[in-house]
Amino acid sequence: MNSPDGIRMKRVLQAQGPRAALLSLLLFLMLAFVWHVATVPVASAAGGAANLTPEEIEYLKMMGKDPGAAAGASASGKQGGFPAPAEFARTAWKHLSNPFYDNGPNDKGIAIQLGHSLARVGLGFLLACLVAVPLGFVIGMSPLLRRALDPYIQVLKPISPLAWMPLALYTIKDSSASGIFVIFICSVWPMLINTAFGVAAVRRDWLNVAATLEVSPLRKAFLVILPAAAPTIVTGMRISMGIAWLVIVAAEMLVGGTGIGYFVWNEWNNLSLSNVIFAITVIGVVGMLLDLLFGRLQKAVTYVE
Repeated sequence: MNSPDGIRMKRVLQAQGPRAALLSLLLFLMLAFVWHVATVPVASAAGGAANLTPEEIEYLKMMGKDPGAAAGASASGKQGGFPAPAEFARTAWKHLSNPFYDNGPNDKGIAIQLGHSLARVGLGFLLACLVAVPLGFVIGMSPLLRRALDPYIQVLKPISPLAWMPLALYTIKDSSASGIFVIFICSVWPMLINTAFGVAAVRRDWLNVAATLEVSPLRKAFLVILPAAAPTIVTGMRISMGIAWLVIVAAEMLVGGTGIGYFVWNEWNNLSLSNVIFAITVIGVVGMLLDLLFGRLQKAVTYVE
């Protein structure tokens, strides 16, 4: 990276940083403005209800849209429907100002819900690492074993992690442990495949030098193969973490109890769209931070030949 081309590229990226940040800010402001315009309350709700026939009013009530209730909400200053940016900001401040409150099973702070989700993801991901990385090493170092296990990997890999949930609930009989198992099963495949590929792709020259120096298999695995395959292994971990964070939300919606996914589902049942949008925002921000963490780790283990 100390070559002239590398230095030039680094300077170009540094120069683009402020412009990219400014463009991101402008896009955010534009989206916020569109959101505000789209959620401006209609002032003619009462007049529209007065112009409807009794049959039309009855039909709207059957569809869950009561014109009289909408007119009363507008007159009292209450907003219904999709929340405006100001309402979302108030909801976000309410949650962030007291994130650790606990008022019972269905009323916990966002930090507590997030902590349960991260704990499940972390435990399932760690179990997947303990299985996928050693097994990937063995598969990558043995072409015979790679060919023998490849059909099973290709069959099991495309199965949706949530498809395992009924079997997990029936077998484990614990919703929290079933969620951890689902995280494990969705995290193991990208790590296993990337580890096997990284180990198999180690340059033969390095292996030949290790053989010439009569390096023991254990030392060769830790001092030659692991550093060479580390960028590919961490890439698999990064993909697995992204999938795990996606899956935990859906899994917690199914099993209930605690977690950010359950929080989303519970607030939807309460018809609190502002809380749902806030939870979606939190999920996205946490996912971005996890990806940045693994991106830093990937950068740390990447080498230039």
